[in-house]
Amino acid sequence: MRFGSSTQALLLAVCGLFFATFSYAQAPKDEAKGVPVCANCHEDKHTSIVMTAHGARNDAQGSMCQACHGDATDHLKDPAQFKPANRIKYGTASEKSAICLNCHQTNRHLAFWESGKHALNDVACTSCHDIHPKDRGTFIAPFQTTFRPNESQICGQCHKDIRSQTLKPSHHPIVEGKIKCSDCHNPHGAVSPVMLRNATVNDQCTSCHADKRGPYVFQHPPVEENCITCHNPHGSSHYKLLREHTPNLCQDCHDVARHPGTPYGGGAGFVLPDGTPNPAGVNTRFIARACVNCHSNIHGSNAPGAKGQFFLR
Repeated sequence: MRFGSSTQALLLAVCGLFFATFSYAQAPKDEAKGVPVCANCHEDKHTSIVMTAHGARNDAQGSMCQACHGDATDHLKDPAQFKPANRIKYGTASEKSAICLNCHQTNRHLAFWESGKHALNDVACTSCHDIHPKDRGTFIAPFQTTFRPNESQICGQCHKDIRSQTLKPSHHPIVEGKIKCSDCHNPHGAVSPVMLRNATVNDQCTSCHADKRGPYVFQHPPVEENCITCHNPHGSSHYKLLREHTPNLCQDCHDVARHPGTPYGGGAGFVLPDGTPNPAGVNTRFIARACVNCHSNIHGSNAPGAKGQFFLR
């Protein structure tokens, strides 16, 4: 039986499709789907990274698995007798970080890793980052739903004193997840104080609080020097993150100059130094009053004359 050229071409195409389907069915399951051979035993580890950048770069040989855990050639031959080096799990802090830096060293945020406080104190990448995270489900922060762990909780595992400050009544919205620790600090290393993202504390603060940047005609010297002279950026028991409540905060510097002189000390307060009530009466300057009631432009003023010089309304 003879067939036309078009029929012969159709038959060849059908035969080619049949053999291709047959060869695919006979191919090893791992090679067909690109599933790494490591998943035969460590399926949960493979599943945990399959939707991440690490999993996307993996292949049937488990090249990404071996990049972190070490050569598995002998391990595949006899899993019970030969184990990979697995320095990412059992190595020193510097060895663990070195494995991560093999791929991530070009990241600009890691430019000063070696000089950063974390590296100098033997904190490895795996101390904060979990390559094989367990399924946490939907994580619910105090006032916000997010699919990622609250960064302050990770940092707070070591920085417990800072964690306690973020829970005080006046605080940046850190525990709410609206501001992250890494918005101000670079945990991967920096040459600035406390690994700030900006060169100075004031530059860091004014990156958000631009209205306090100035320049002003009349500058308040402690403001110009350092914002944390008066504020605690992580949290405070006093309003507006102040280190003390006004007027006590102001009197740390303004204690004997002009008014009020010394109205808040000794016998001019609620009680005398020996604890007895003050016969002269209670000093009403403590009640519903503060320096900023009049000196409201406390960060600086552009008003002319004495009004600006003394930061008055």
